[in-house]
Amino acid sequence: MSRLTAVSLAAALLVSSPYAVSAETPASAQAAQPSFTAIDSIIEQAIAEKKFPGAMVIVGHDGRVVFHKAYGHRALGDHPEAMTEDTIFDVASLTKVIATAPSVMELYEQGKFRLNDPVAKYLPEFAANGKGDITIRDLLTHYSGLAPDLDLKSTWEGKDEGFRLAFASAPMTPPGVQFRYSDINFITLGALVEKLSGMTEDEYVAKYVAAPLGMMHTRYLPPEDWRTEIAPTQYDEHGVMLRGVVHDPTARRMGGVAGHAGLFSTAGDVAIYAQNLLDRLAGRPSRFPLNQLTLEKMTAPEQPATAVAMRGLGWDIDTVFSGNRGELFPVGSFGHTGFTGTSIWMDPASDTYVVMMANAVYPNGPTGITPVRAALANAAAEAVGVRDDGGALAAKLTGYDESLAGMRRRPDRNGAVKTGIDVLEAENFATLKKLAEAHGGKLRLGLLTNQTGLDAQGRRTIDVLAKDAAAAVPGLKLVTLFSPEHGIAGALDKEGIGNTTDAGTGLPVVSLYGAKPDDRHPSLDTLRQLDAVVIDLQDAGVRFYTYEAVTRYFLEAAAQTKTEIVVLDRPDPVNGAYVQGPVSDAGLESYVNVAPVPARHGMTLGEMARYLNGELKLEAPLTVIAMQGWQRGDWFDDTGLAWTNPSPNLRSERAAMLYPGIGLIETTNLSVGRGTDTPFEQAGAAWIDGPGSVALASALNARFLPGVRFLPVSFTPEKPYPYAGELCHGVAITITDRNVLDAPEMGIEIVAAVRKLYPQQLHMEKLQTLLASQTTLEALEAGKDPQHIAEDWRPAIEAFEAKRKAYLLY
Repeated sequence: MSRLTAVSLAAALLVSSPYAVSAETPASAQAAQPSFTAIDSIIEQAIAEKKFPGAMVIVGHDGRVVFHKAYGHRALGDHPEAMTEDTIFDVASLTKVIATAPSVMELYEQGKFRLNDPVAKYLPEFAANGKGDITIRDLLTHYSGLAPDLDLKSTWEGKDEGFRLAFASAPMTPPGVQFRYSDINFITLGALVEKLSGMTEDEYVAKYVAAPLGMMHTRYLPPEDWRTEIAPTQYDEHGVMLRGVVHDPTARRMGGVAGHAGLFSTAGDVAIYAQNLLDRLAGRPSRFPLNQLTLEKMTAPEQPATAVAMRGLGWDIDTVFSGNRGELFPVGSFGHTGFTGTSIWMDPASDTYVVMMANAVYPNGPTGITPVRAALANAAAEAVGVRDDGGALAAKLTGYDESLAGMRRRPDRNGAVKTGIDVLEAENFATLKKLAEAHGGKLRLGLLTNQTGLDAQGRRTIDVLAKDAAAAVPGLKLVTLFSPEHGIAGALDKEGIGNTTDAGTGLPVVSLYGAKPDDRHPSLDTLRQLDAVVIDLQDAGVRFYTYEAVTRYFLEAAAQTKTEIVVLDRPDPVNGAYVQGPVSDAGLESYVNVAPVPARHGMTLGEMARYLNGELKLEAPLTVIAMQGWQRGDWFDDTGLAWTNPSPNLRSERAAMLYPGIGLIETTNLSVGRGTDTPFEQAGAAWIDGPGSVALASALNARFLPGVRFLPVSFTPEKPYPYAGELCHGVAITITDRNVLDAPEMGIEIVAAVRKLYPQQLHMEKLQTLLASQTTLEALEAGKDPQHIAEDWRPAIEAFEAKRKAYLLY
């Protein structure tokens, strides 16, 4: 085997990528190169501290190798061997992302499976011990719930036996609940590659990954003539130095070929891999064996919506294992590490990769090199200009931030959000002026609003339109007010609210929450007397919140009368990045079921109006005055706006976060805390006793629901709410991480837990009122695991998300 010198390394990269540049560049170009002297200090100090005997480092930036150097020794002893650029390393868990993950995704591109398919669909034996619902996505993201490794205490040998043990393993937690890095996941994925391709994994990787990339020194089971070039690792359990034999004990028992470990490679080959991957992501010519869309999917967050740790398909993005990212590369870059001392990190935003290869387990075992990896990443990032200085890089990273569904704040973000009414004022009511012109210079205006209709100065939208708009727009006159459930002041929590008069303006207020169902629809006669109706309501972002239904009713009426509808948009208080819960069944639309959408739909009221108008083909004349400064990932406390209770019992952002789940179950005979100081933050009943509340909290906490904990609680509701004056016991809900909370799933978990403890007392027959999903109700009644019920929602949610894209404004 020929040695990879500095010149041949650069040449190999030049062949692999048309954007790579040889290390032998002219002096003028070299003078412009960044300084990497900090890397020398970091690696040399680590060698002095015996973190490893030697290392190989390569940094790529803007499509070329900007630094490569070998340090120290690869073998010690009586005849020490210098580390060279052609040294071959046992890459350990880099096998997962260099070999197995791309092999799996090639088969995905060929249509051999879908990511949400159960693993057992292709490997039936895997269904043992309750694993029938674990998906291929769960394996790739390490959210399967499986243990970290196979049993190494027992005596076993052979790849088939390794597969059998993986298939027979029992999960530690349900899938999708907890990130747990597990070699069993990738052992199983290796078996999947072999099953779907009809080839052994080493054969498949050699033919369809290494060969297309020109990675000539990458393979499982390195031949004997490579031995002298391989960095030795730790002594095995028999005292034999491992050199050319895989270090990982499970992979070694499986014969050296496994999905989680076993690959050998050079730093140069890993750099070739990284450069081609970045080229493909950037749309440049590349030999990478996957298409751009697949790579974008692999390297973007793909973990469950309720998850904390951020993982791609195979790739680490932001977890406890992301130490090799350092502090300067942004969240959204990605990489992986190998136990033996290998690592790679890539940042598409700055077009940079960092490869470090070391035999850090030689000669006496692991030495803890996470700080070295982090320092190396920082030094490389600093050298190529990646720094958190609020400058050009911050602007460059903005777009990448948005690609993560707006779940992190952009560096250019400042100031409060401008709601629709504030935008309308800032434009000096230009939208209303155009409408007035279109109606012959006159605009008879109606307004649907309540106490939430306030501008940034705290003035009511009623007064702004009646005075400022009327002064700015000749012919405009606010003539009628409409109020939704809870009345114009949002203080009434009763059925049958009558018409009234606004004290501030003397305008008539038409209640749309009368005693009869027809009283909740605006009359066509009333709308025919108006040229336009403005809607300014703070919604809750939940399907069964009635402000969405009344908006639909106005659109339906306006479609017949051709009355202009203008929605002044406001934030979704629980942000627009998450879509959760069952999609309601078609044909069950009602005042508390606006349309077949998920319980938590992730849309503002303006976006919902656009969705309803489009999907229901209403063709009402609709204009939405969009907010300025709001992003999909913004929670209400990100907006800089003052909280105003949207309804009497929705009293805080915390309650709003829980409402998609707690509100979902309030039509059962459970109290959800109405009539107490903390509605929608607790659940219980008079027929649950003190010990029962402890048992209920314990049962729910044992489910390890992400983002919440449950505490036993007692409370006594006041009139006129259920169990008024009676002592109730149940659970109070504490939010520990709102970004991973799936409130609708939490709601059905509470129902399922109560039903197990109190099967006779719990009445579920009215649950369908707000659930509006027959399959979910039947699954609950049949005792199906709520985790699996929630997984069943995913296909309908994804179909909804695909439809809603056309109507999103932010």
